[in-house]
Amino acid sequence: MAGVEQIAVEPGEAGMRLDRWFKAHYPGLGFGELQKLLRSGQIRVDGGRAKSDTRVEPGQVVRVPPLAVDRKGSGDLTPRTMRDKGDAELLGQMLLYEDKKVFVFNKPAGLAVQGGSGVSRSVDHMLEAWRNQKGEKPRLVHRLDRDTSGVLVVARSRLAAMKLSEAFRGRDAKKTYWALVRGVPRKREGEISTWLIREPTEAGDRVRVAKHGEEGADHAVSRYRVVEQAGQSLSWLEMEPHTGRTHQLRVHAAHLGCPIIGDPKYFEADQNWEFPGGIQNRLHLHARRIVIPHPDGGVIDVTAPLPPHMRQSWNLLGFDESSAEEEG
Repeated sequence: MAGVEQIAVEPGEAGMRLDRWFKAHYPGLGFGELQKLLRSGQIRVDGGRAKSDTRVEPGQVVRVPPLAVDRKGSGDLTPRTMRDKGDAELLGQMLLYEDKKVFVFNKPAGLAVQGGSGVSRSVDHMLEAWRNQKGEKPRLVHRLDRDTSGVLVVARSRLAAMKLSEAFRGRDAKKTYWALVRGVPRKREGEISTWLIREPTEAGDRVRVAKHGEEGADHAVSRYRVVEQAGQSLSWLEMEPHTGRTHQLRVHAAHLGCPIIGDPKYFEADQNWEFPGGIQNRLHLHARRIVIPHPDGGVIDVTAPLPPHMRQSWNLLGFDESSAEEEG
């Protein structure tokens, strides 16, 4: 049990209710216990008494008395905490699953999978730190966009890499993503089937829905369903790509008329739309779960927890992560 803590409210937590703030930081703290601490004045904001519906603002300081539950998020990987870690240590913190043939990592948002222009650190480069005794470096078998977080499968040998790559190419891998999008799709669930084409722009490659018969286009299919929604302004989609095209889910969400929150390439806000208070302007797309045949038989089934910025949004909106499991 820690002593009294004074915790500063982060910029991304602007407008968050105090009870939601506690749920984000201390998920093990019960509602009744929180009310008792508020009533007795043990929890204070900027030195003053507060209620559960008090809205906190960046820079305010929350006094937290000694609690019997741990604070969540102290070990979260953020751009700041990642900078301070060596490659081997960071890979260890990202690791969700391992056996003799496979690693599965929870890739943080903002970390590139492969090197390229403007990329100072990538998972591929970091894997050098985990070469085995024979000198073999673990191998990437699929990709995630730099700003997308979540499950990333890595093979520990050449043979495992061949089998896993085959599973991804042959669509034997089932990938489930969670996204927070603007608006609510007209249908609660459905399939999006389009042809996509990639074109270079000054800001980097961009993908668009191709015109009928356009040369160089690839077919892309995604399924989606609405898990929960916040009025008509935001909804939580569970998405499954049945093909593996670049930026596929991001383009398909925009094609639905419900672009992913914080997407710098495909979110075009109209003038009347304001970014919700307390929600960070970062890509809200997370590779939640992967189910894939194991190279030696059987199945690998791994789920990745939400990254800090998405967990914060879920708490702010009152979304319950178990809702997806109940329906799915």
